[in-house]
Amino acid sequence: MTERLIRLFRIITLVQGKPGIKAKELAERCETTERTIYRDLELLGAIMPIQSQGHGKGYAFFGDFSLYPLDFTDQEALAFSVLPSLKDQIASLLPPGFDTACEKVLAAHRKEAAGKRRLVRDVADMIQMGTPAYREDGNRYLYDIIEAILDCRTIRAVYHTQSRNEATLRDIDPYCLVPRDHRYYLIGYCHNVREVRTFRVSRFRQVDKLDRSFDRNGFDIREYMKHTWSIERGDALIRFKVRFSPEVARYVKEEEMFVKPDMRTEGDGSLIFEVTVNHDREFLGWLAQYGPDAEILEPAGYRKTMRERLARWLALYGE
Repeated sequence: MTERLIRLFRIITLVQGKPGIKAKELAERCETTERTIYRDLELLGAIMPIQSQGHGKGYAFFGDFSLYPLDFTDQEALAFSVLPSLKDQIASLLPPGFDTACEKVLAAHRKEAAGKRRLVRDVADMIQMGTPAYREDGNRYLYDIIEAILDCRTIRAVYHTQSRNEATLRDIDPYCLVPRDHRYYLIGYCHNVREVRTFRVSRFRQVDKLDRSFDRNGFDIREYMKHTWSIERGDALIRFKVRFSPEVARYVKEEEMFVKPDMRTEGDGSLIFEVTVNHDREFLGWLAQYGPDAEILEPAGYRKTMRERLARWLALYGE
């Protein structure tokens, strides 16, 4: 599906850039068959004004329809920028105005790229990043990380691991940012351990974007975070069954969750809540806010866990 989507955008650019282009040339430029091109054109014709100009006359958009195609990659922009330096070799083949046309196209590209950078920086500045209490406010690398995600560029980062109180140098392919509890986490492929990991953004000490691109290889954030209550992922699948009292049932129903629970309202107004998670700590912390209005029914072992926790609280606060 992704391959076809890329080809469809390529066809749109080619038709707009060369009205009257024929299916055979489209197939050659897109490295596919004419039969495939005809199917793609049929699909595009259902959503935009693209049509055949007649037998042997190729395809074009009709009316004033057009798209803004200057979404150059760095490599494409570099390739285009060297054209003026080649003009002496092909001067006799070039029409008047070639130099100024190149200048205007590159100027438009640079303006668009600068606008995107400003937008990304503005978004990063608007996001309030917390600073861990154990250290003073330092550099914030959210803008650099967002830019690397958009450019599909590997980052080299110094990352502080709180549990071991050490900083390590890591090469990371940044896939996406995830907001949780007023913090941001980066999910990406860590080359050091050769697997996808989750990184807390406020723990980065240094971030440099490398001149090395990466492919997400079909990474699906929804599948990766499946059964994850908040951000902490585990290996086990734990099925919790909880009864919420009628007093809090409606509030639980309005909670915005990252996993989908099964909920059933009882005759007395209480709520039976069932959910499968792969780690218990964050889920138990969420339940704690409801106090005695939330009773764990299953697994039975967690009823003992809650009794032991309450016993420690009583020992701490008891007279």
